[in-house]
Amino acid sequence: MNKQFKYQNYVAVSVILTLVGIAVALGQFKIPSIMPAIMERFSMDLGSASMLMSVFTLAGIFLSLPTGFLARRFGAKNMVMASVGVMVVGTLIGMLATSGSVLVLSRAVEGVALVFCSVSAPLVLRKYVAPDKVGFASGIWSLWFSLGSFFGGVLTPVFFEALDYRGTWIAFAAIVLAAGLLLLFFLRPFSGGRFFESIEKAAGENGPASVSRADAGAGTGRKKLFTRNVVLVLLGFLSFNIVLISFLSFSPTFLQEEGMDPVLAGFASTLPMLIAIVSSPVFGFLADKTKRYKILMALSMVVLGPCACVLLTSSGPTLWMAACVMGVIGLGAPPMFLIMYPAVVENKEQMPIAMGFLVMTQSLGQFIGSSVMPFIIESGWMAAGAFVTVVGLAGTALLLLVKSDAIRD
Repeated sequence: MNKQFKYQNYVAVSVILTLVGIAVALGQFKIPSIMPAIMERFSMDLGSASMLMSVFTLAGIFLSLPTGFLARRFGAKNMVMASVGVMVVGTLIGMLATSGSVLVLSRAVEGVALVFCSVSAPLVLRKYVAPDKVGFASGIWSLWFSLGSFFGGVLTPVFFEALDYRGTWIAFAAIVLAAGLLLLFFLRPFSGGRFFESIEKAAGENGPASVSRADAGAGTGRKKLFTRNVVLVLLGFLSFNIVLISFLSFSPTFLQEEGMDPVLAGFASTLPMLIAIVSSPVFGFLADKTKRYKILMALSMVVLGPCACVLLTSSGPTLWMAACVMGVIGLGAPPMFLIMYPAVVENKEQMPIAMGFLVMTQSLGQFIGSSVMPFIIESGWMAAGAFVTVVGLAGTALLLLVKSDAIRD
């Protein structure tokens, strides 16, 4: 039986979802740039204040898998909308906080929102975007976290100086709410409209996820989720996040120890993220056109560890060269993971749960990197550089073991 499906414009979908993701990520990154003021306001020491950020990682580790089940039960778009509502609630609790413990509680609520968004938004993307446009759309979506961290660091001090603490929290709640309304009004079901591209598909022939669950799972329901290729991609993603959080967290410290101005050190360590604004969509476009997922993934991963090593051990011209190479090539990895991982999942009906495992792996990698690196740095920065190099190359080797014939759209 044939049915007519209407995919939405892939640029509109990816941009709207990315704006929602940025707004949610702002909730996480509104703290670091004003941490001293927060510690003074709530009489917190450094140890307790660190919980204001680490609670997000813990939420990712423990809630990603349950979120996958919720997305499967209630729908991915509904879970993204829920992330908006939960982030607004968490931000308002923080706005009313009068003690450090209540502020940490508000951050835990915001952490739930971040997990809801990071697990569910890629599922929405694959539902509303035509298969041959998913790569480019994933490249745009993959920018949400880095742009959220960047704008959080830039906007928070400005808001804080102009609006004080409570005004700043209200402003961020308003931004999240506005992004949620944008999603609600412009991302509609498959019924046509301004942002839609009409594409006729036969039911079950790579149609969108609006196909009934019975149809979508036909012939796949008995396939297991954790195949060899899925495990290999997850391990590769784990290594990527260990390397990423290691250089993002500790490169500024190294550069300042080398005498670099704090502002310049911060810019140098985040330069790859800024370059990725262009390179990530390019990698997604190349994936759509060539279908060479494995080659593109290996290309980005093989330079990741060595470039991170330079960012942790050099403050000369090679630093800037490594930052540019990482931004242009190394950070092509995020969109490639978002494309390659669903491609190796054989049981498509289990995709929400599979995406939960992907986000859990991301959080686990960031937790490992941020926890292990301080101990390695005690042995010297060269040891830290060697660590990220080995982890990055190990991840590359694991991804090369993925069977090419298992990668399917």
